Amino acid sequence: MIAEIGHFALVLALLVACVQAVVPLYGAWRGDARLMAVGNTSAVALIVMSAVAFGALTWCYVISDFSVQNVYENSHSLQPMLYKISGVWGNHEGSLLLWVLILAVFSVAVALMGNNLPLTLKARVLAVQAMIAVGFLAFSLFTSNPFARLDPAPLDGRNLNPLLQDPGLAFHPPFLYLGYVGFSMAFSFAVAALIEGRIDAAWARWVRPWTLAAWTALTLGIAMGSWWAYYELGWGGWWFWDPVENASFMPWLAGTALLHSAIVTEKRGALKSWTVLLAIVAFSLSLLGTFLVRSGVLTSVHAFATDPERGVFILLLLIVAIGGSLALYAWRAPLLKADGLFAPISREGGLVLNNLLLAVACFTVLTGTLYPLALDVVAAEKVSVGPPYFEMTFVPLMVPLFLALGIGPLMPWKRADLKGVLHRLRFVALTALAVWGVTWWLATDSSPLPAFGIAIAVWIALSVFLEYGVRLGLFRVTPAESFRRAVNLPRAAYGMMIAHLGVAVLVAGVVASSSWRTEIIRAMEPGQSQEIVGYTVRFDGVGDAMGPNYSAERATFTLFADGEQIAVMQPEKRFYPVSATQTTEAAIRTTFLADLYVVIGDQSEGQDVWAVRLYYNPLVPWIWLGSLMMFGAGLVSLSDRRHRVGAPTHARAASASSPQPA
Repeated sequence: MIAEIGHFALVLALLVACVQAVVPLYGAWRGDARLMAVGNTSAVALIVMSAVAFGALTWCYVISDFSVQNVYENSHSLQPMLYKISGVWGNHEGSLLLWVLILAVFSVAVALMGNNLPLTLKARVLAVQAMIAVGFLAFSLFTSNPFARLDPAPLDGRNLNPLLQDPGLAFHPPFLYLGYVGFSMAFSFAVAALIEGRIDAAWARWVRPWTLAAWTALTLGIAMGSWWAYYELGWGGWWFWDPVENASFMPWLAGTALLHSAIVTEKRGALKSWTVLLAIVAFSLSLLGTFLVRSGVLTSVHAFATDPERGVFILLLLIVAIGGSLALYAWRAPLLKADGLFAPISREGGLVLNNLLLAVACFTVLTGTLYPLALDVVAAEKVSVGPPYFEMTFVPLMVPLFLALGIGPLMPWKRADLKGVLHRLRFVALTALAVWGVTWWLATDSSPLPAFGIAIAVWIALSVFLEYGVRLGLFRVTPAESFRRAVNLPRAAYGMMIAHLGVAVLVAGVVASSSWRTEIIRAMEPGQSQEIVGYTVRFDGVGDAMGPNYSAERATFTLFADGEQIAVMQPEKRFYPVSATQTTEAAIRTTFLADLYVVIGDQSEGQDVWAVRLYYNPLVPWIWLGSLMMFGAGLVSLSDRRHRVGAPTHARAASASSPQPA
């Protein structure tokens, strides 16, 4: 009965979304406030229906109702409750339901919080959001019904993919979808503004908080996925340029460019057309990621579906959404004239350079991701585009971007004196060069490139501190005045500085872990020891262990430093009998400066000898520390009152028919 209620709620949600997609749009065209107000009511109804449907499916998982096919295929009675619940979105049908629920949350947020938006703009935004919901609800109901029944009902389920039975993967998809779907808000604002033919600083200010929220969630989602791949897959790496990894990374790059471009539109009234295009591209790449994961065109540990028929539906959705929005852009964008003029050497110029580099970087990732698929379709040839391609194309684009990141924030708006800015940065540059030389010397490496990467990280970090000092007027005003400036500095400014510091920490972690990792693979018997970067690892043996729905071979390693025992590490090989799947659980000892990573492999036939892999990954914790800093920076910026949707109280009496500054 619960499943039928959920299915009925999903049907009602589709009907409500159809109403929301048509009536407010017609009302905006006619200038009828009553019809436009239907968007608010229907948005509330949509979130209620979506929540009922999602709650019904969740309840079916919690009580292990295996008469529901989706539950049967992705759960088991012995599965821990956390993974029963995460199994709701750990599959194709449930993930679409989560997508629709988050889309409805964003829609109702606009309906309830956007009272100071112009009525016509708000109505059109809600209508565009509903059009997206119609596409995904139709997809769910007609090709991917999450409430399909089995008769007779099986006694037990097939179990959730064991690779997904992990805390990191339990929360990774919701944050990823918050990012994906969050960009739909920027997309809806862009399409609505194109229909109205008006984009100004107020529009950019309305778009920024939604974009920032999406970017913040997507940052955490990508970081959690990388963290999961690092400790769960047992290969010692954190990023492999997998097509599905790229599918989440591309909208993040476009969203980063959009955030910076919207600043120029808000502050200077420039880059209007470009900002609108980035809003369309960011969400289009999110839709493309959906197509890659669910269409069956690629195989990945992240992919949910391998049904080409579903891929055809998503492809049609892509054509309508992306093609339609780009056609509207081509028609209306020439009417968008920039108001603000600026010199190439200025903060605006720096942000334009930032946008160009991010856009080209995004295009290189897109090319490397889609080229094998295109070649397979056109010439029936199988090729693999792996890390070497991305390292040769993507990484060189990041160097000028990071150099500009240190210079841009110190430039004034409209026109800057580059010579003066560089003079301010002389100490930062000299320190970075010194770090480059010392690191190269200490690393005893023939290549200067890894050391240069560390110098880049130092350059970014010191330039952030220099900018902060300039903002506070350190050594130029009294300490009391500097403190007053620090207190009054907008939270968005603190968010920007924390984010840039996070980039510096991330860059250092990426460079060190990629360039100076130590890897040892050998066969070991109990009692044998292995030296690795100042540590002694003793293999003590392998024993059996039992989990709630798996059995395991658990190895024990004792770690020594300077002859003293400092840790006991227990990697596992787990076997899930229901799905007949084996997984590897690495044992990781993390310090602030490095990870020691131990994996147990297969046993030699007839011998008490085991394959063991040891990795020493310097600064790898900094990768996730930097990512968390960027996530935190997004939250700090979102708390800035200037990023709230709506206009100040004194502006509420203004006409609702034209945009007012937020």
